[in-house]
Amino acid sequence: MSMPRVGSSQPRAGGGKMRIRAFPMNMDEKYVSDIWALLRNAIEEIQRKNNSGLSFEELYRNAYTMVLHKHGERLYSGLRQVVTDHLVNTVQRDVERSLNNGFLSVLNGVWQDHQTAMVMIRDILMYMDRVYVQQNGVEAVYDMGLILFRDHVVHSQKVFNHLGSLLLEMVARERNGEVIDRPSLKSACQMLITLGVGSRSIYVQDFEIPFLQQSAEFYQLESRKFLEENSASVYIARVQERFWEEGERARHYLDEITLEATTTVLEKELISEHMVTIVEMENSGVVHMLKNGRVKDLARMYTLLSRVPEGKEAIIKAMSRYLRDEGRSLVVEEDLSSDANRNPVGFIQTLVNLKDKFDDYLSHAFQADARFKTSIHSDFEYFVNLNAKSPEYLSLFVDDLLKRGMKGMGERDCEVILDKSIMLFRFIEEKDVFERYYKQHLAKRLLFNKSLSDDLEKAMISKLKVECGCGFTSKLEGMFKDMSLSQTTMDEFRAHLSQKDKELPVDVTVRVLTTGYWPSQAQVTVCQVPVDVRKAFDVFKGFYLNKHTGRQLTLQTHLGNADVNAHFYGGGQGYRKHVLIVSTAQMCILMLFNSHEMLTLEQIAAETDIPKKDVVRALQSLAMGKMQQRILCKTPKAKEIELTDQFSVNETFTSRLMRVKVQTVSTKGENEPERKETRQKVDEDRKHEIEACIVRIMKARKTLVHNNLISECTSILKSRFLANPVAIKKRIEGLIERDYLKRSEDDRYVFTLAFSSSLTACLPTVLFSVYS
Repeated sequence: MSMPRVGSSQPRAGGGKMRIRAFPMNMDEKYVSDIWALLRNAIEEIQRKNNSGLSFEELYRNAYTMVLHKHGERLYSGLRQVVTDHLVNTVQRDVERSLNNGFLSVLNGVWQDHQTAMVMIRDILMYMDRVYVQQNGVEAVYDMGLILFRDHVVHSQKVFNHLGSLLLEMVARERNGEVIDRPSLKSACQMLITLGVGSRSIYVQDFEIPFLQQSAEFYQLESRKFLEENSASVYIARVQERFWEEGERARHYLDEITLEATTTVLEKELISEHMVTIVEMENSGVVHMLKNGRVKDLARMYTLLSRVPEGKEAIIKAMSRYLRDEGRSLVVEEDLSSDANRNPVGFIQTLVNLKDKFDDYLSHAFQADARFKTSIHSDFEYFVNLNAKSPEYLSLFVDDLLKRGMKGMGERDCEVILDKSIMLFRFIEEKDVFERYYKQHLAKRLLFNKSLSDDLEKAMISKLKVECGCGFTSKLEGMFKDMSLSQTTMDEFRAHLSQKDKELPVDVTVRVLTTGYWPSQAQVTVCQVPVDVRKAFDVFKGFYLNKHTGRQLTLQTHLGNADVNAHFYGGGQGYRKHVLIVSTAQMCILMLFNSHEMLTLEQIAAETDIPKKDVVRALQSLAMGKMQQRILCKTPKAKEIELTDQFSVNETFTSRLMRVKVQTVSTKGENEPERKETRQKVDEDRKHEIEACIVRIMKARKTLVHNNLISECTSILKSRFLANPVAIKKRIEGLIERDYLKRSEDDRYVFTLAFSSSLTACLPTVLFSVYS
């Protein structure tokens, strides 16, 4: 068929000027029918893949002509019908024939052919896409082709049912370990996404929703069966493997967004539904992992359960329950049966080891998670304070470290242990009790020259200052200052004696302790020291008071020591001389035997004015200590010392050493009467601290309600101790009775200050009792 080209230019006969012919304004029906017949034939050829002989330029012009002359509707509807006929009569039939033989391969083939054909048709009808489609709001040519393929091929009854079931079956087979045709599956999924024409609706409805339902059912059954047959560790490894597999599956042939939905299904079915079972599984759950140091398993569990909202909380609860039970067994009195726990140093060391263990879990298993750190801190705080002796034992632990150090450790290693001690110190609520014991132990280390290193001592004080402030350590620093000044004073005293050409009956070294720095010893009885020692002290006292007028000196014999020259003659071993390094009390006892051959406990106590308990302790060292340190003999030879037991010099005593240090029998911590006395002192100090705190709050607030005053007071004092609301209430009543506070006339639960700021000096200040 030939027809003139619309709008073409033709030369005038004779080679004249070219004239452009206008498009005819009207086109008869026959002309339009001829153009459409040409286009329809071309479209059918394209669908049959016989497009090699077509002139796309000519086809484009014909389509352009029809649209230009308002025949776009005919062209558009004709195209729809041609495409529909081809899809229904050819494509659908071919696909249905392949349902049982190469279905996906055939479907993907016709889909690719259809896409290619629609691209060519779209290019031919481009003008219709730009004009008619936009003006009439209908689907673009290519999109129309996709919709028709969807409706007449993919959504045809047989194809739709078979495609959905086949895709799900292939996924299920792969999950069970079979190898499938991933490229075909990927092409089918991409086809469903494309058929959505700009949305995921077809993919979601036809595949994703059934896929997720199947996934939920599959993993629901698998998880139950796997948990019944395996441990928590094996189950966690299996779940991690499944997450990886689904990720790979999504990357290879599913839509990326499907991975998010699939992950949600896995998290629900594999983790959330079995979270409690995994965590609490006997012999393989969290408790088993914590007991056996399974750090990697804990890390895997943390990573896995972190995926779900309550996952971390489940681990924290199980860990906290185990840690509290473990800690309680270490600190509660009735459970302190092992040697390690009866020994304060061993007691604290077990807590340090436990904290190290859980710090390791925190760092390597729980990724230093703040919630886990807070839980561990809270658990330690709980069980450390179950034992009222914890502050005392911690002080004894530090005391032992600073006196002897750790075997095979240098100062740097010791400082690491001090850091761990400070870590436990943070958990202790009664920090004021620790403070009292620490000052007592520090005083003994300094006065008896038992400190391992001044640098370590000062490092510990610095750490305490960081934790509790300058007020906590000012007296400790004052104790060091006293030791330094005492050395200077003794140098001046010896220079004074040399200048005056005086000699003392015995050589003495006196340490002057400033009131306010050193811990007190209530009702300390000054023992009757030998006359020569008393004379030497009186000489020093005269020198010191002459230099520092207005001061007082009181001899504190319980904190002294002495070197005693001892001469032994008996035992058939000839004359022997030793220098005995003993405490002041032991010196006083030994000096009695210069004038007595035998003395009873009762007589010794009467002669020396030393309390019975201290005499017993001194005699235990002198007569019942190590064989190479038994200076005295005891009759009868019983384990306990009675008032009537007799003591005499051990004439057979000998030692390879010239200087023999007699170890004083020391108790590991205070006994119950001493502990009760310390507690009474602490309670008395707390009364003053509470009152001072109340007045400071009221000075700032002027007026305050009862409950708010107790709350603020508790909050301020918690850095020192956990104040009892009943104790605070009693101190409020005491301040009201002493006219420091008064109740409001309108409301008896509202308090105001009853004095001016100039009267605050009358309040008791918080000072420790010290040597006068």
